[in-house]
Amino acid sequence: MAIKTSELNARLFGKADKRRASTVQEAQKAASEKAAVIELSVAGEATVEFELVRVPSSDVVTRTSVFSENAREQSFLNELALSDILVTLKDRGQQYPAVGRWLEDDKIEVLDGSRRRMSCILANQDFLIYVAKGINSKHAKFLSDVANAHKPLSLFERGKEMQTMLERGDVLDQKELAKVCQCSEALVSGALKAAALPLSLLQAYPSVGELGRPTIVKLHRMFFSLTHDEQTMFLVKLDENPVWKTVDASGVSRITREVTLILEQWCESLKPAVAKVEAPSTELVKGRATYRRKGDALSISLKKMSEEDAEAILSFIKSRLD
Repeated sequence: MAIKTSELNARLFGKADKRRASTVQEAQKAASEKAAVIELSVAGEATVEFELVRVPSSDVVTRTSVFSENAREQSFLNELALSDILVTLKDRGQQYPAVGRWLEDDKIEVLDGSRRRMSCILANQDFLIYVAKGINSKHAKFLSDVANAHKPLSLFERGKEMQTMLERGDVLDQKELAKVCQCSEALVSGALKAAALPLSLLQAYPSVGELGRPTIVKLHRMFFSLTHDEQTMFLVKLDENPVWKTVDASGVSRITREVTLILEQWCESLKPAVAKVEAPSTELVKGRATYRRKGDALSISLKKMSEEDAEAILSFIKSRLD
C-alpha cells in the first residue's frame, strides 16, 4: 500500500498519525518493527518501493554519502550540534530509519537523515535507512527538503539557498526573496551575510544552527573590516584547531559566547596600532618656550623658569581665561 510523505514522516520522526497510531509510542513501535519494505508516493507523482537496509557501523563512512544538493552543511555536524539526538542514539540505537537511494557499486546516497548518519558515525552505531532505486534528481531534492523541514537550517544554510535563488534569477532582489521565503527582509539580509562568511569561521562554533542574526551581523562586520592580508592570517589561525574545542566551558550557549570573544580578540590583534598624530611643536623662545596648537587647545612647554616669572605668567593666563 502506498503511503503519503506526511505518513512516512510520522513513522520516521515520531509524529503520530491518529488514524494509524494513537500515541507517539505506537508510532515509534511501528518504526522500530522496521517493515522490510514500504511504498511511498513521492511528491504525489510516483510510487516508489523502499527496502530497509542496515549499514554496519564500520561501513557507514565508506558505503554512504549525503545528497550533494542537501542544503544542510555537513561540516557543521559535530557532537555538540548533534547533542539533541546523540544521547538517545548512544543509549538505544537509531530510532527512526533515514531515507535514501541506491547508487552504483552498492553505495547509498542519503536524502533524508544526514544528521542521523553523522550521529551513527560519531556513536559507532549501525545506520538504518530505507533505500529505493529509480529516484530521480527532482524527487531526491523533494525528499531532502522535506527532511530539512524537521530540523531548521542555520542562517548560513538558508543564506546559501537564497544566494542560489538570486544567482539563478528566481528572484530579483532581497525584497522578493523575503516574500518567496515567507520571512522578514532583516532575516534575508542576515542569512546572506552568513552565507558570505568563510566556512572555517563558522566552524569555530560548536553549533552553527544556534547562531542568531546579531552574532552573524557582528561576525560579518568584524571579518570584512580586515584587509585581504589580515583575513588570510585570520583564516590560517582558524585552521589550527576548532576554537570551540579550546574553550573551557560547558553548554552550547556559553561556549558560543566565549568563541565570539576569542574571535574579536584575534581580529583586534591583527589590526595595526593606530599611531597618535600630535600637532607639531612651535618654538616661541629658543631653548625656553614651545607650544602646540590643536583645534581650540593650546599647550605650552616652559623651561628655566624662575619663581617670579612662573607666577607672572600664571597670573596672566588666569586673568585672560577668567
